[in-house]
Amino acid sequence: MPRRRLFLALAAGAWLAALTGLAPPPATAQTPPPLALAEPWRNGLPLGDYWVSEKYDGIRALWDGQRLLTRGGEQVAAPAWFTQGWPATPLDGELWAGRGGFAQVQSTALRLQPQEAAWRRLRFMAFDLPAHPGPFDERLPALQRAVQAARNPYLHAVPQRRVASEAELHALLRQITRAGGEGLMLRRGSARHRVGRSGDLLKLKTHDDAEARVIAHLPGKGRHAGRLGALLVETPDGRRFRLGTGFSDAQRDHPPPVGAWVTYRYRGVHEKTGLPRFASFVRVRADEPRWRPPGPGPDIAPSRR
Repeated sequence: MPRRRLFLALAAGAWLAALTGLAPPPATAQTPPPLALAEPWRNGLPLGDYWVSEKYDGIRALWDGQRLLTRGGEQVAAPAWFTQGWPATPLDGELWAGRGGFAQVQSTALRLQPQEAAWRRLRFMAFDLPAHPGPFDERLPALQRAVQAARNPYLHAVPQRRVASEAELHALLRQITRAGGEGLMLRRGSARHRVGRSGDLLKLKTHDDAEARVIAHLPGKGRHAGRLGALLVETPDGRRFRLGTGFSDAQRDHPPPVGAWVTYRYRGVHEKTGLPRFASFVRVRADEPRWRPPGPGPDIAPSRR
């Protein structure tokens, strides 16, 4: 059965389970769950068709009705109380620790043994019900009802709003980024859930970023002699380039492993080669199953509510 049809069959079963009280079939571990992926926003699109929300800088995760899975299909070792009362239907969302808290999320969520004090700093920001058969205009109130019924303070429905003009959209973007946010997401209200990239889901940020796979470690020179000088990386379309800036000293001493996917920031592309201009390392992709944060992790006090 094709991957999309398999997911839709499982999703429909999970949605029916939420109505009947029967447990849905669990997703296959280590199999990347089919997710809706965003395309860049383009000026001139009909803004009235879209709901707008903040783009959270966390770890994308799918609740399959029983477990939390990363974008790569790896199960997240969340404490039982974190997901207590969550619905039996899938939820798509982001594990988040507040603006500027990405390192906290990564340090907490990707560990094999949960550190309960650290998990109390996290929230699951749910932004979609992928098994719901209706358009987003119907999925949104259904999502809000499902979150409210869970009565769990660690589960939140992402606030959504409408904007009237591109000027208002960009003013909201400036407001979010000045406050430490990453950007905006736009969801077409009339669209049913669709796996893969489409114009139904858009992202708007103040900078460009992308992902590439680590091919090799290139040795450093001068003050970086004996440790990483640059990563040789390959884009999904097969283009290779050196990524040599943006690393901390600790990252140069313990670079991402060959085969890992990394996020980089850039400013446009070269006209002749199509390679990114001024590319700078940002981080290892948060849901990369082959990489774990080094060390035991910080001792984090629970948040006050």
